[in-house]
Amino acid sequence: MTMWSFFHGLKAVARFHDYGPQPVTFSGTIRWIKQFQKQDRKVAGHLLDQVIYLSEKDTRKILLHQNKVLMEDLAKAGLPPKKLVYLQTDEAGSSSPVMLSMIRNEAGLQQRGCKLLDSRDALGINKITNKLEEGALVYIDDFVGSGDQFCTAREAVQKSVVGTFSEFLLVPSICEEGYHRLIDLGIAVYAGHIHSRAERPLHGNSHLLQAADRIRLVEMCKQIRPKASLGFNDLATMVVLYRNAPNSIPAVLRGSDKQTPFYGIFPRYKDLPINRG
Repeated sequence: MTMWSFFHGLKAVARFHDYGPQPVTFSGTIRWIKQFQKQDRKVAGHLLDQVIYLSEKDTRKILLHQNKVLMEDLAKAGLPPKKLVYLQTDEAGSSSPVMLSMIRNEAGLQQRGCKLLDSRDALGINKITNKLEEGALVYIDDFVGSGDQFCTAREAVQKSVVGTFSEFLLVPSICEEGYHRLIDLGIAVYAGHIHSRAERPLHGNSHLLQAADRIRLVEMCKQIRPKASLGFNDLATMVVLYRNAPNSIPAVLRGSDKQTPFYGIFPRYKDLPINRG
């Protein structure tokens, strides 16, 4: 083991200490690095340095701050908390309900009169919006990439809304693609971070790696996951959240299905072996 690998192993454990699906350990980081050809190990280390990691503490801090700013802006516009409807956009157990629960408890949303609903609760949305007549719909999630999943949930919500309601999204991080898409739809985005293409080393618009180095790593990604080498829609995102990595991260970070033959440093829950534990 080189001193360089030793340093990166320690650094990874410190930075990604609370990654949920699979703990980032010293030995696991060394195992991940050793899968690369010797000429690419330092490039892999540089790639790891570019990961934008949001720990549970970071995520909570961002959401609470953005929510505070949003509520202040809405109050200035004449919309008190009782006129705000917070919506989780995914099924129970996924990221959106967890994010909503996080700020519900720490920002005292229910005590302040805010309404909390599931985006799939058509009857509830219809009933609440009909009663309020006007207000704001506040969607919440942990990460938005292209915006496809969010827009699907939002379209379902719109079919049940009665009255005049402005729309907002609270999110720790969002890709520039999704951000511009939502803005075009008239949805105001309150985010802690807008993930640009330039921040993604394996994206064609980024210059964080030498072209030859990027091409070699992209080829590795194709070998690891032929159908999702650079993640969903080839976004090649570098944001990783403590609960799970988005499905838009490059395959060299995510690893193979069941983590065989390529061991990922940030596998998603669905990527882990069934007999894990």
